[in-house]
Amino acid sequence: MSKYDPLWAYVAADGRAAFTLRFDQIAAIVGLPIDHAFLIYKKELTAYGYRVGKISMKGQTVAFEKL
Repeated sequence: MSKYDPLWAYVAADGRAAFTLRFDQIAAIVGLPIDHAFLIYKKELTAYGYRVGKISMKGQTVAFEKL
């Protein structure tokens, strides 16, 4: 089980073609702050039918896109 599984489930349940979440929203969903390991874990999201799009460090956001 991945520490980001709650986020992947949240993204898949959302169902929109594309949307963006702020880092603080992700932290609330996962229960811990987003860190550099996210870059490694993000490939797990494809199993849920989505991919991680643009990650904005300045805007503190992550874009999600349906495959």
